[in-house]
Amino acid sequence: MKKIINEPSTVLDEMNRGFATAYADIVELHDDPLYVCRAGGAVQGKVGVVSGGGSGHEPLGGGYVGVGMLSAAAPGAFFSSPTPDQILAASQAADGGAGVLHLILNYTGDILNFETGAELADMEGIPIQTVVINDDVAVENSTYTAGRRGVAGAIVAFKLAGAAADRGDDLDNVTRIAAKANDWMATMGLAMTACTVPTVGKPSFELGEDEMELGIGVHGEPGVKRVPMMKADDIVDVLLEKVLDDLNLESGENVLLFINGLGATPLSEQYIMYNHAHDVLSAKGINVTRSQIGNFFTSLEMSGASLTVMRLDDELTELYDAPVRTAGWRAGA
Repeated sequence: MKKIINEPSTVLDEMNRGFATAYADIVELHDDPLYVCRAGGAVQGKVGVVSGGGSGHEPLGGGYVGVGMLSAAAPGAFFSSPTPDQILAASQAADGGAGVLHLILNYTGDILNFETGAELADMEGIPIQTVVINDDVAVENSTYTAGRRGVAGAIVAFKLAGAAADRGDDLDNVTRIAAKANDWMATMGLAMTACTVPTVGKPSFELGEDEMELGIGVHGEPGVKRVPMMKADDIVDVLLEKVLDDLNLESGENVLLFINGLGATPLSEQYIMYNHAHDVLSAKGINVTRSQIGNFFTSLEMSGASLTVMRLDDELTELYDAPVRTAGWRAGA
């Protein structure tokens, strides 16, 4: 294991303190229990938006806390769910008196712990609503999940819900926006190498030198199948076919095209994927009116990428274009 760390047992603490120090103008870090919230606390009279999940997917989690996105996040240990007391604390920090939306990625541990966290928040008098993100179209009922997994599309849901909350929408409408985003997007990914969790010290799975796995999960969960290495255009064709089958897009519709790197895939390769995906969509009469490319939902140093398409209308486009200022996504603010 080659990593720029001190001791495996101190990685989480040191990385969280480093993150919070670097972005002290955007976030505040709290421990015992561990959570991240916006600098200055909740905005009074505004809906709070909270998410959380295992560490190792940075900038997922605290990296999306800030203006125009999340109000707070609860980071668990590497690839592990946050605990109910973390979720309660994050919800309390996000509560500005207008209720809190929980955006949960569909993993069994996250679902169970967020349910308990919501019950605890309700006992504290905080109204909670929930949207489960399950944009991964690769497989159903895989390791860690009942139903489809929540993957990179969650970042866009954070953005849209956060923008709606920041402009003053009530809890019901912020929840509706997040649910609409989830219903209107689909994602599928691939991996070429595994990652190594520092406290484990060995790769989470094995792939041959000439193998790749289609539809793999961000924790190394099995995908659709293992295949020999393919050219970039062929990879995109496989991913895009599954995504488009799910969305049933028609000629003339507008979409967001989002290529996400899993940690070790350079932007040059992500741009190659985007180029072919854009060509395929254009040939079908589908208009790519918004684009997102980069490492937004990673899996430590996994080599691979995911492809997300989201149907857009005027409402979602306006929210996508709204100002955002977080460590992981900044635009217009």
